[in-house]
Amino acid sequence: MKKNIPILIDFDGVVRLGSQLASDAFEFLNFLHSEKLPFFIITNSTRDSSDDLKNILAFNGIGFAVNAMTTVDAAIEYLKENNLSVSVYCNKNIRPRFEKFINDKDPQAVVIGDLGTGWTYGILNEIFNKVYGGAKIIAMHKNKFWKPDGIEFALDAGAFITAIEYASGKNSVLIGKPSPIYFHTAIKMLGFDPISPFLMIGDDLENDIKPAQELGGKGILVYTGNTRFPLKQDSKIHPDYDAKNLTAVIGILSEILR
Repeated sequence: MKKNIPILIDFDGVVRLGSQLASDAFEFLNFLHSEKLPFFIITNSTRDSSDDLKNILAFNGIGFAVNAMTTVDAAIEYLKENNLSVSVYCNKNIRPRFEKFINDKDPQAVVIGDLGTGWTYGILNEIFNKVYGGAKIIAMHKNKFWKPDGIEFALDAGAFITAIEYASGKNSVLIGKPSPIYFHTAIKMLGFDPISPFLMIGDDLENDIKPAQELGGKGILVYTGNTRFPLKQDSKIHPDYDAKNLTAVIGILSEILR
């Protein structure tokens, strides 16, 4: 089996479904590890840091090291590099990680992530006024929707960020997928040239499959998250491979990485 192709894997909707790992996640990750395949878990989740992801996997019996990165980690790195003071709107468990950068009275930028059911008109208007007053918009991700419980779809941060962009006339700086920076960073951290060919395993056509293909990679679509099976005939985005679950992905990888 070829070992020299970096594999990027989405966490939510692929490895984790709702609050639980997919039933075949252990088998899948153990396969990658035993075959010594270079893989990196990347996620647009703003509820977790990379340490949280690793702890979740360890708690569920994954006893080996896993490379992982979330948009939280990437956003913090961006703030460090650009020396920005910010207001932060995200999950309450994540907000303390930005403590050293927070300046709610006169922020240079507003960092926006997942607020779940906390989104209100008041919150949107508060963010809008800070942005309209001069603050930049930093979007940890711009996902349109997701499955917070693994079953029902719900609006995600991207829908609200787009409203703020429209009202303020400003475009956001995107940290997470489908930003090329996010993909290139993960590939580089695996020890490859950032523009190397790669595989992306994800559940979202627009955030996983399309950007991977545009960057010279190939996409494996898994129908356990944002994309329903079968794929609509009029879809403008077509994965290179598709699978109903991670067990099927093992078969695909065994075939294409021979």
